[in-house]
Formats: sequence, C-alpha cells, structure tokens
Amino acid sequence: MEDHEDETSTQTQGSGDTIELPAPTASPIVLASGVALMFAGLATHDIVTGMGALLALAGVVGWFKQVLPHPAHERVAPTGEVFAVTTSRPEIERVSVAANLVRANLPIEFYPVSAGVMGGMAGGVAMAVLAILYGVVSGHGIWYPINLLAAGFFPSASIAELSSFHLGFFGIALAIHTTTSLLVGVLYGAMLPMIPRRPILLGGLIGPLLWTGLLHSSLELINPLLAARIDWWWFAVSQVGFGVLAGLVVSRRQRVATAQPLPFSMRAGIEATGLVDEPPRKGQEHD
Repeated sequence: MEDHEDETSTQTQGSGDTIELPAPTASPIVLASGVALMFAGLATHDIVTGMGALLALAGVVGWFKQVLPHPAHERVAPTGEVFAVTTSRPEIERVSVAANLVRANLPIEFYPVSAGVMGGMAGGVAMAVLAILYGVVSGHGIWYPINLLAAGFFPSASIAELSSFHLGFFGIALAIHTTTSLLVGVLYGAMLPMIPRRPILLGGLIGPLLWTGLLHSSLELINPLLAARIDWWWFAVSQVGFGVLAGLVVSRRQRVATAQPLPFSMRAGIEATGLVDEPPRKGQEHD
C-alpha cells in the first residue's frame, strides 16, 4: 500500500507541468465517413454501401476502445505564451437616443394609427384637388381624372364617357382613392419616425417620385387604359402634393413611446401586485 501511494505521489509531482487531455483518435471521422458512404451507396452501388458499413463498424469499435474499459488520456506539456484577454470597452455601449435602454429597437417612439389616418385623408384631399385642376386645365373636365381612376373596370369607355359624370365610375374611383390614401397614410405614420432627418423631404418628394417611376414601369400591365391616357407629369405633381401634406399632418402629431422599458408581464397584460405603484390605503396616508 505504501509503495502504491509513493508511486502515485511521484507521478503527481512529475506531472505538475503537464495537462491531462483525452487521447486523440480518428474513430469519429471514420464513423462519419462510413455513414456517408452507406447513404451514397443507395444512389450508386451496393459495393459502396458495403465499404461504408465496414468503415462505420471500424469507427464504432475504435471509438468504444477509447472509452472502455477506461478512458484513454495523454499528458501534454503546455507551450507558448499565455495571452490575457482584454477589451478596450469596459461596459456595454448604450444607444444615444435611448440612454436608459441597453438594447433598444428603433424607433423608440412612433406615431399613432390615428395620425396616419388623418395624414392619409389630408393627402387624399390634396391629391384630388390637384387631379381636378388637371381636368380643368386639360379641357377634359373635372370628371375625367376621377373616371380615369376607375377606367380599368370599364376598358371600353370612350373619352366622352370619361369626361361626364357616371355614378358607377365615381363610386369605384372614390373607393380606390379613399382606401389607397388611408393605407399610404398609415404607412407614412410607421415610416416617418425611422427617418432621422428631413422626413418631409424624403417622404414628400423622394418617395412619391420613386412611386411614380415604379407605376410608370408597371401600370401598363396592371391597367393598360389608364397607362395610355394618364399624364405622368400631373400624376407626379399629385403624388408630391399628397406626400408633402400627409407628411406635415403626421409629423405634427404627438409621438407615442413604445413599451420597451416596461417589464414583459406588463406588456403581456398580466395583472399582478407589484407591477405598478398602488395607492395608499386609508389610514396609511399620514404614516
């Protein structure tokens, strides 16, 4: 017993500058290669499947020999210089616009949906006024641009029919114009907080011009009659008028803070004590 303890202590002292690591083995990669060949043999030849099975068996046997009956280890002497891991950033960098939030989803404030609805209604009125002005200037009459919006539903309509009032044309055009204006207005309300500088310039000028160019290249496939008779310069002016007025109306509304600083339980609508400050009970107001 004493000889065994002396031998163990001698090995421990002699291995003070080494590290015990699992012994290296190629068995895992042999097993993986064998399994890969087995599946490859399904699409090629049975011989490939057999070779893969032999490799996989050899990998399994070799791997088990590394751990049974005792795990195989080897002692390795560490070499090379040990580098201390340091960083020049002592703490997490905070977003300047949200100093109290370590990780913030931008924007941290947004416009309510009502702001987008009001902006869309205002922009829709401005666009309608400019479209009617085009009808007067072009000599086609005020009903021409209105009916032209619904011309896709009546491809055989003539210039005379588009220049006069028709209840069906008017109803379809009103539905299209109102729906589109409200949707774009809500989109403005969602996008403007993400534009850091000059939101009216980007949303009221650049955006409408890009939208006009997109429609110019695709409207012939969507509505060939409208694409053939539309005046693209007046259309671009109408889009800019919509964008500028809608952007002004939306940007003048009060922004609403997001619920990011609130705990998850409050954002999930869970009612529990301790989430908010409870009012003092009677008899505790002067304590």
